[in-house]
Amino acid sequence: MLRRLLPDPAELELEELYAGLTLDLPDEGRAAHVALCMVSSADGAVAVDGLSGGLGGAADLRALSQLRAANDVSLVGAGTVRDEGYLPLTGTPQRRADRAARGLRPAPRLAIVTASGNLDPDLEVFSDPGEPPLILTARRADRQALAALEDRAEVHVVADDDLDAEVIVTTLAGLGLRRVLCEGGPRLNQVMLAGGCLDEVFMTLAPTLVGGPVPRIIAGPSEVATQLSLVSVHESEGDLLLRYRRR
Repeated sequence: MLRRLLPDPAELELEELYAGLTLDLPDEGRAAHVALCMVSSADGAVAVDGLSGGLGGAADLRALSQLRAANDVSLVGAGTVRDEGYLPLTGTPQRRADRAARGLRPAPRLAIVTASGNLDPDLEVFSDPGEPPLILTARRADRQALAALEDRAEVHVVADDDLDAEVIVTTLAGLGLRRVLCEGGPRLNQVMLAGGCLDEVFMTLAPTLVGGPVPRIIAGPSEVATQLSLVSVHESEGDLLLRYRRR
């Protein structure tokens, strides 16, 4: 069961969470609309035993599926792809049909950010030739590593060194991908926050305490305080599903 606490309290079926949602197109003057999607423990940890799957329950999985039905592209760091065992975002026939009915391509693109280019071409994320990931990388990347990916991914060399938020979003916008779902990890989230590119946040707050040195959902060398407005709150089995917008 799912409870909507804000706005308009109601009891819902889990399938109704974010039903029909399509991420906004960017405001005038912005290249892309970027939504951050993360799960966190009550003390801010992003993982248990190294995996985010140890935190969220069924509602968190439903939220992620619905958000992947609402975007043009999912943006993710290479470390998260490796650690979480990413699969192609092909999606179920129902999700593909739902996206197409709302004017979106049947599956979102997947854009992987890697300054080094060091990704194993045998990872499962590269296993669907019909949905090759985008690789956003830098000129300093390992050329042999990139060459090994060229027949499994669409490689874009877009920076000399590290990739900043402006380069990332303008590259995606140039490919017609203007509704961006940022799926982490914490370092990529910091890049997007520091670049002023986060427009909204979908966060699942799990009823778990982790402690220890586990990173928070956004982790980097500098503070970037950004004010948010709370849009909605849902609860399911102790998980709180929070949606915020940038003020």
